[in-house]
Amino acid sequence: MKASRTPVSLHNLLVAGGHRKRCFGGGRKRGRLQRRHLTQALESFWRHTLRPAPPVVVARGEANPSWQPPPLENPAFEEYYKEQRIVREEEWDDFIGVLRKPLPATFRINASSQFFKDIFSKLENDFKRYLESEVSDEYGDDAIRPLPWYPGNLAWHLNFSRKQLRKNQALESFHEFLKHESEVGNITRQEAVSMVPPLFLNIQPDHHILDMCAAPGSKTFQLLEMIHQSKEPGLLPRAPVVANDVNAQRCDLLIHNTKRMCTANLIVTNHEAQNFPDCCLANDPSEIYRSNCKPQRLEFDRVLCDVPCSGDGTIRKGHDMWRKWNSGMGNGLHLLQVDISMRGISLLKVGGRMVYSTCSMNPVENEAVIAELLRRSGNSIELLDVSNELPELVRRPGLSTWKNHEDVPDDRKNVILPSMFPSSESTQEGQSVCDNIEVKTDSNRSFSRNFSIEKISKVCCDTDGVSNCNSKCSDSTSNSMGSNFPLHRCMRIVPHDQDSGAFFIAVLHKLSPLNEGQVVEVTKTEHILSTNRAVNFHEEPQLETVPPGKVVVHQQKIGFKFLDDDESLEEKKKLSMYDHALKKDNNLIEVSLVSGDVKNDQAESGNRRKKLQDQCKWKGVDPVLFFKHLTVIRSIVSFFGINISFPLEGHLVTRSADSDNARRIYYVSKSVQEILQLNVEVGEQLKIASLGLKMFERHRSKDGCPCAYRLSYEGLPLLLPYISKRILCASPNDFLRLLQYRTVNFAHFIDARFGEEAASLMPGCCVVILREGHQNLDLDPKTMDPTTIAIVCWRGKATLNAMVSPPDRKELLERITHPFGLKAFRVEEDENPQRQD
Repeated sequence: MKASRTPVSLHNLLVAGGHRKRCFGGGRKRGRLQRRHLTQALESFWRHTLRPAPPVVVARGEANPSWQPPPLENPAFEEYYKEQRIVREEEWDDFIGVLRKPLPATFRINASSQFFKDIFSKLENDFKRYLESEVSDEYGDDAIRPLPWYPGNLAWHLNFSRKQLRKNQALESFHEFLKHESEVGNITRQEAVSMVPPLFLNIQPDHHILDMCAAPGSKTFQLLEMIHQSKEPGLLPRAPVVANDVNAQRCDLLIHNTKRMCTANLIVTNHEAQNFPDCCLANDPSEIYRSNCKPQRLEFDRVLCDVPCSGDGTIRKGHDMWRKWNSGMGNGLHLLQVDISMRGISLLKVGGRMVYSTCSMNPVENEAVIAELLRRSGNSIELLDVSNELPELVRRPGLSTWKNHEDVPDDRKNVILPSMFPSSESTQEGQSVCDNIEVKTDSNRSFSRNFSIEKISKVCCDTDGVSNCNSKCSDSTSNSMGSNFPLHRCMRIVPHDQDSGAFFIAVLHKLSPLNEGQVVEVTKTEHILSTNRAVNFHEEPQLETVPPGKVVVHQQKIGFKFLDDDESLEEKKKLSMYDHALKKDNNLIEVSLVSGDVKNDQAESGNRRKKLQDQCKWKGVDPVLFFKHLTVIRSIVSFFGINISFPLEGHLVTRSADSDNARRIYYVSKSVQEILQLNVEVGEQLKIASLGLKMFERHRSKDGCPCAYRLSYEGLPLLLPYISKRILCASPNDFLRLLQYRTVNFAHFIDARFGEEAASLMPGCCVVILREGHQNLDLDPKTMDPTTIAIVCWRGKATLNAMVSPPDRKELLERITHPFGLKAFRVEEDENPQRQD
């Protein structure tokens, strides 16, 4: 077959078809005969002209001779890390040998799950014994064991990889167990070393927590587990978690993964981490710069800064990394990592703790970043020694010496920065040694946790590649010098110590504000008055850390008019709300306000604020509005008998601009409510992708239900102790029947009394609780504990319908069959013979 003839033949065939189309009446439908003729012609063309090559026939059990596994080697990788001396020379063979082995699978149990004890018991008593008897010869006696360093034996290590788990038939039932429990949120499948950073945050029940680069969400889920474990029974935790990611698609993945937690304490935002908004509130703009005023500002007690990195610490599970790795990957991300970390420190409260982490082995992304943070922050932060925490975790101290940067060529200083190398020197003004270097970066480039290796290489490499630069400079950079910072307090986890991946962790403590004696902020409006785009009045200047004595000039975005470059400066100045004059005297900065020509009375300001409250300013994002429809709220409270001790007003939000017909209503905790109120007052600086717990959903049933909303199964555990109406008690057999068939006629329940009670209810949503018999018909909500099993149902005209998703139904079926000795059913969509009645 000649490839050159293929396009010509296809072109002729399509032209002929188009000619027939025109001859038979233009755009009208072809007749049956014509369509069949054209179809046959196409089939004949593909069959004879583009016939594929015959497939390689491989006998069962034999390897495909045409496929070769990628080589697990990279000379540049080995040479680079030998020079960096991340392990001793005598253990290099062990280190590189483990890197070539598959990464063992690990998972963590959600201790805040309703069925936590059942899962733990099943692992200890069932699967551990089964795996020891079935696969001990292949994977050793401890095929499954808890990680000794993780508190409460909640994290488990397997001696086989995820690929081996999928392929081995003896492990099929265990694999299905892991998949299902992960789907419903009872366990999280996560790399062992990835579980370490949240443990060093030392989270307390009232902490405000920020996860700066959160997607895909395994660490965020771990943070949520911690705050829910620390709560008192029956109460919401106080601590809110703000999980941020720059990529909108990865935010969707983050939302999907954290949705399994069913929490009212989470806010998901979509921002560049290095430019995370500074939600600061003051009555008068001039008050922001006065030392005697402390404006209301969104700050955090704990910050997790798990920054984008080259990811070569995950080389055991991503074998393609062997082929793609180059030294420029870490160089290209160094400056971004510093910027993100500095932003995290500025958002951290005094006395707070920030954990910096990467899944990289490169000191340019690890110790060099920490040294630069300490250099820029002066005495505002300290690097903590946490060697006494998690004593059973095998870790190594951070490096104090790595390659030096002497005599780097000037044309390469845009990718090779002095801050990448060990030094504690600084300029006389306290500036970082890399402050005076102009770095070429693209401020619009989006970085995320899984930033592709090809893109990193393009950012930091010329056509020769950064590796060429390193070779050119090898003679001048072969010498090393040490850092005077206590970088040994950092932690390095290397793979061959505990059969894991590689990770880097550093714990920082904030001693004083960064802007105390270091940062002076001045707002200047003229800088943006020659733009050709619409700008927003409510965007506030961002905080930035600079050396002492420097003045930060910010661009304040003003007005709602398109500004053209050809407009006169006088006309542009008329749009400014304030003209800040700068006066410097004895190192003191005084900011004076001069009114502009634009009207700014209180009524206009109030209208603008109301407009922002009614619609989201972020394009493509639904607004976050407090649900204040009192008539609807009172109808819900009355219909379900919700106790007044459970606060609804002020805690309900919706993403619909039409609050009268909101499709879903979400519940948020008190701390999340406070953050939302602050965000509204500062002009919606936070771009919120998701928040809260889905509590109520609007129904369109015509059964005559007086309440327009039904309960959501996700929010039922939180609300159940406070409901006094619309509750039914089902025996185990009837509860099982509901889960299996989903729709059951009142007359077909085993317990006739239960069917009568369901029939006596007014049509609408109700709650069915699992009880052994009917000995406790008059339920007291106070007697319901977290172990109470309940589902949301709909009382129709003649049936009771379970409103539970298939994964949740499967989970409930497994939990109730063994304790009550019932026969288990399949969860698939079985035909229910009773539905025809």
